[in-house]
Amino acid sequence: MRLSHLLAAFGLLVSLASAGRADDTKDFLDPANWEGREDLWKLDGGTIVGETKEDPKYNTFFCSKKKYGDFEMSYKVQLRDGVGNSGVQIRSVLKDPKKFVVAGPQVDAAKGYFGLLYGEGVGGYMVKPKVDAAKGKEKDFNEYHVVAKGNHIVIKVNDQVTVDEDFPDNKGKNPTPAEGIIAFQIHAGFPSMRVEFKDIKFTDLSKK
Repeated sequence: MRLSHLLAAFGLLVSLASAGRADDTKDFLDPANWEGREDLWKLDGGTIVGETKEDPKYNTFFCSKKKYGDFEMSYKVQLRDGVGNSGVQIRSVLKDPKKFVVAGPQVDAAKGYFGLLYGEGVGGYMVKPKVDAAKGKEKDFNEYHVVAKGNHIVIKVNDQVTVDEDFPDNKGKNPTPAEGIIAFQIHAGFPSMRVEFKDIKFTDLSKK
């Protein structure tokens, strides 16, 4: 086979591989895919902002209506002035559709806990907190990269690995479900807080 034919075949393979990992961000961030307290959350293009003027008294979330299993997701998150507590729920369950209370694994975002995997409403931290890996940038944007494939979860914050482990499905104290909603958190206990998620990219690996 001539070199030109080899190059053409290689280009086709690269194209097919890229198509197999198509970006699903537009569908993921479709406003019709999201629900939450309208007085607290705003979705504008690729940016999600949650802001309170007073303590809501309970943790509340901006929730996807669709469920996701295997996926790859990246985003940048900032807590204004370093105040508050937030995170992104993965493979979670909407427990209260009026207050938008959620339970399940959470990719944490807060001082001292950036990038840790927390069991919201299901038993606390799913791995022993790694203090050195969880410092993050208290007041600036932190870059996250999350991959959930099968029972394996990988979390990176600012290119530093904070979680890279298997979590049994429906076994043990803190199971990782096979699928569930994704949700962004506003945490109770603060007179006011503002969290911003931007540059969100999402790929649904379950359908690849």
